[in-house]
Amino acid sequence: MGAEVTSRTFSRAQRTAYRQRLLENLDHFAHYLSTARFADTASIGLELELNLTNRDFSPALRNQAVLKRIADPAFQTEIGAFNIEMNHPALSIGQFGLKDLEDGLRTQLNRADQRAEQEDADIMMVGILPTLTPGFMDGWEWLSSGQRYAALNTSVLQARGEDVLLDLSGPEPLSFYAQNIAPEAACTSVQLHLEVSPEQFAPAWNAAQMIAAPQVALAANSPIFMEHVLWHETRIELFKQSIDTRPPEMRQQGVRPRVWFGERWITSIFDLFEENVRYFPALLPELSGRGDETTSAGAPLLAELRLHNGTVYRWNRPIYDPGSGTPNLRLENRVLPAGPSVIDVVANAAFYYGLVEYIRTADRPLWSRLAFKTASDNFLSCARHGLEATVYWPGIGEIPVAELIVRHLIPQAAEGLRALKVDPTLINRYLDVVSERARTEQNGAAWQIATLRRLEESGLARSAALAEMSRLYWENMHSNTAVHAWPVG
Repeated sequence: MGAEVTSRTFSRAQRTAYRQRLLENLDHFAHYLSTARFADTASIGLELELNLTNRDFSPALRNQAVLKRIADPAFQTEIGAFNIEMNHPALSIGQFGLKDLEDGLRTQLNRADQRAEQEDADIMMVGILPTLTPGFMDGWEWLSSGQRYAALNTSVLQARGEDVLLDLSGPEPLSFYAQNIAPEAACTSVQLHLEVSPEQFAPAWNAAQMIAAPQVALAANSPIFMEHVLWHETRIELFKQSIDTRPPEMRQQGVRPRVWFGERWITSIFDLFEENVRYFPALLPELSGRGDETTSAGAPLLAELRLHNGTVYRWNRPIYDPGSGTPNLRLENRVLPAGPSVIDVVANAAFYYGLVEYIRTADRPLWSRLAFKTASDNFLSCARHGLEATVYWPGIGEIPVAELIVRHLIPQAAEGLRALKVDPTLINRYLDVVSERARTEQNGAAWQIATLRRLEESGLARSAALAEMSRLYWENMHSNTAVHAWPVG
């Protein structure tokens, strides 16, 4: 959800004062990084954004009622009234940590699903709900309650000065103007957290940026938006366009988008916070206290810097958390779509954590042999084409991403997981899921596209086929069978 704010609009004086406070926060952060002691437990965590549906699998716009039924602080609102977010407690990845994560996710989701049924709603883990239609953006029913969401919508539209143009390519291109940022609510993700020390952060972030392409190829699960078949992971481009504060002229001038892959390898976590302040105007310029508040342990709150960081949507985001005791730094990986099943989600996490560990600790940094723009190009190619994409990889050259994953990255991820002391049976369990998905080239996106085609060939119209495809998806999701084994149609 992010930090709440108290106002939907902000004055010029508030924006001026906030800019000054951001600069002060940045100076305090630079000093604190060089002197403070941070937590170094290497814990992992996970956030999972979910869709609520009616019995016909259309969006159910009643997250407040469902959350009241769930009655668990681990579940919160998201921007869309048909979305909720679940937070899994932090844990250690070592030994049986990944199995604990799988069991914990299943327990939390099963309980939430039972409570949602009391409101005649179902829960779906999917990157974009396939049954969304243009009508869901009409009015304000789509928007969750809370000042933050309304303020974010207002600030994005004010910055643009016009409606939001969505221009999406793919097999069935889609272009239209949206009068609000409702399309952003269509994008639901899994966010993986990794706690790191200041010294470890830059290598971990660089490694995460490098593997974002194979990550999104493996996990692509968002091929359909507004009844159009688009990118395999349409969520990547849809999220970027739906919350873009730049009018066309600013885009032509090369102004950076708020949903940003980045433009260079880094040497410190400070590089990213400094870029945030240098390049991006505040969307939610709300001051908090005097600006010099600290925790009882002496860690600066830096409320403005943290709030601002939450409105720069990097695919790998830096997190500073002052905590209640020892502060910590985290890398938040935002590449993955939600779903398709719990076993798939945890397998994706195992692949990510193992591969980051392998690459960041290598004697010669792998990213030093890859141009940053090539990493970005790889990322976009994999978002468009999923496991059908071809990428460039150091020491290999051009290679189909599925082959790269099976022949090279899975063995490296296994080595990284062994270094993290993960139980060997779990390494095999989760990486076998990843291997079979890459070998068969059936991820969530491929399954959705193939099933939709099969249903339409049987005579169903597009809207009916999408509803039936969603029903089959929901049944497979609840079986907790990995998506590579889902029958098509």
